[in-house]
Amino acid sequence: MRTTWNGSLSFGLVSIPVGLAPATKPAARQSDVSFRLLHRECATPIKQKRWCPTHDREVSQDEIVRGYEVAKGRFVIVEDADLEALERRDDSRAIEIRTFVPVASVDPIFFDRHYYLVPATTQAQRRPYVLLLEAMRQTETAALGRFVRAGRESLCLVRARGDALVLETLFVAEDVYSQAEIAEAVAATEVREPELELARQVIESMAGDFDPAELVSEYRRDLRALLDARLRGEEIAEPEPVAEAPVVDLMEALKASVQAAKKRSATRAAPPKSKAASRPRARAS
Repeated sequence: MRTTWNGSLSFGLVSIPVGLAPATKPAARQSDVSFRLLHRECATPIKQKRWCPTHDREVSQDEIVRGYEVAKGRFVIVEDADLEALERRDDSRAIEIRTFVPVASVDPIFFDRHYYLVPATTQAQRRPYVLLLEAMRQTETAALGRFVRAGRESLCLVRARGDALVLETLFVAEDVYSQAEIAEAVAATEVREPELELARQVIESMAGDFDPAELVSEYRRDLRALLDARLRGEEIAEPEPVAEAPVVDLMEALKASVQAAKKRSATRAAPPKSKAASRPRARAS
């Protein structure tokens, strides 16, 4: 597995050699198909120009600086040297664990990017990796820490995932929006016990196990089919408009959902008909 950063994971006086390898593909946050912007008339890729409207000309890279807008049209200029002075100069190349927390207590909303922690190649260097992995599994804990990469600090969470340690970089608290407005609206709304009982029945009838193989993007599938059809010169049919769902009574909708879920469960549980049973019987002569 190719690593993008190599260093160590440290807790207490224990240091574990590890590498950092992306756990998701670069296009995971969008479609796996990338597009170029073209001129419609000739299908030529267009070029983006850095244009100064005041001087009415294109500017070169060395003429560009960063600016923070403090008011409309008023900026504070920040040089690259100013940013470099703020970057953390840490050459230890260590992921420093600060504390261990119950893994279930960490809200996934704080997760940013996901990486595998790759163990070292020698058996002796792998032992502390496996030791920490097994200890975290048995105690159901995760490790909060920090590390510096390319001069910038990242907060992170290290946890066990199957037979591997994974690292998630974390958003800082101020980057996550508050849910107080939603909580206030929910607190002022009551549900009736009969509705709650039906909702529980719907959930129970639709319960199943998580299977990563079922995480399939219909958009990606349809996009690939569209591109393949265009390459073959086929016309693409316009999709049918989706009718708006009618507003129905909540209780009636819950009851109908329970009945539909029961029918699906019965269909899945019914044994398939054998070929012999499906053949018509021969008449006795």
